[in-house]
Amino acid sequence: MHPTTTLRLGALLGGLAVGLGAFAAHAMKAHYDPAQLQTFETGVRYQMYHALALLGCGVLGRLGARTGLAAWLFLLGIVLFSGSLYALVWTDVKGLGAVTPFGGVAFLAGWLLLAVAGTRTPERP
Repeated sequence: MHPTTTLRLGALLGGLAVGLGAFAAHAMKAHYDPAQLQTFETGVRYQMYHALALLGCGVLGRLGARTGLAAWLFLLGIVLFSGSLYALVWTDVKGLGAVTPFGGVAFLAGWLLLAVAGTRTPERP
């Protein structure tokens, strides 16, 4: 993924996490039980962590580090992990919980690749 795209996605997904967190704290509070709200907030929290990771990938990518695959994995993790938690709460389809661990694996793989990228000498763009 191109560093500029990574920076834009990180910023957009971070902003979306703030909006979803506010939505959960205010609009959802009256309609969902505490366990559902906690599940939703877990999705928001991990989305924000990995939006920040995307921003880091973008910055490092601009400095020449090869972070593109890590960025793709962070994005996939957000979609699968956080997205499945949001959908689980909104639809109450319990089977969606089976998707969540795949997002967690994508997150772990992204962090591993980011660690590898950090140990290599950057290439100049």
